Amino acid sequence: MNLYSGLINKLIEELESLPGIGSKSAQRLAFHIIGMPEEKVNRIATTMMDARHNVRYCQCCCTLTDKEICPICSSPNRDKTTIMVVETPRDLAAYEKTGRFEGVYHVLHGAISPMLGIGPNDIRLKELISRLQGDVKEVIIATNSSLEGETTAMYISKLVKPTGIKVSRIASGVPVGGDLEYIDEVTLLRALEGRIEL
Repeated sequence: MNLYSGLINKLIEELESLPGIGSKSAQRLAFHIIGMPEEKVNRIATTMMDARHNVRYCQCCCTLTDKEICPICSSPNRDKTTIMVVETPRDLAAYEKTGRFEGVYHVLHGAISPMLGIGPNDIRLKELISRLQGDVKEVIIATNSSLEGETTAMYISKLVKPTGIKVSRIASGVPVGGDLEYIDEVTLLRALEGRIEL
């Protein structure tokens, strides 16, 4: 039974379709939005549309940005000879929160998963390999400790090792099956500092 009118139900349904938003949270957000001043609702809607239309992949590392090159890749203070490979922009953000990694990143936007039909050509590996033509000394593989993350790490290791570039994997401390975006900064820092060469 529908408790609310059509437009309220539609707003709740749309909010509920977002990741991590259940029916109660969707209802709470819907009623909050309805009670907000119209100019604030317009500002939120405009910002969402601007982000949707203007956010793209960084030409260097493939993270999301609204510029051609993201702030990390364009920073003169970052060590461009060390590349940390992560699965998602959220993983990049998790490592940036530690404030200790001074290199640059490469975002794959996924992991190899034969069970889901995701192969090496479905993630941003070609872009990583082309970056290795420059002055790169180390590739740190910081994919998740899941089966897919480990498969991806081994695949990248086999691609990079013949180039003579040092390949390392983040150390234990990151739980098996855990996603990097949910792990605290101390655990991430220990994993980074205790990485091992593959």
